[in-house]
Amino acid sequence: MTSMLTKKDWSTQPRRALTATEVVTQLADLQGWTLSGDGSDVAIEKTYRFANYYETISFVNAVAFIANAQDHHPDLSVHYNRCVVRLNTHDVHGISATDIDCAKRFDTMVAPA
Repeated sequence: MTSMLTKKDWSTQPRRALTATEVVTQLADLQGWTLSGDGSDVAIEKTYRFANYYETISFVNAVAFIANAQDHHPDLSVHYNRCVVRLNTHDVHGISATDIDCAKRFDTMVAPA
């Protein structure tokens, strides 16, 4: 099993936008993630909910740490008890395997033990 903190070298893997069928197939395995936007602005998005601001900011800091290690940075909308995470890959103008990988890593952080 790969640690969610293990840095992935995306430069060695060709990135491309996933097809609509691939996106739908991948989303079926990602609980709570939905499609957002269209065209080159399409993304996957999820709202994570927390008990309070401290938990929300702790999550945001963990996302920032993982995103930096993955060299793939989501758009975040931070509120008192929730954080909306939006992922897409700008250089392919769509959703890539990188987005799916990061979504899984973020979900792993909040999965029940």
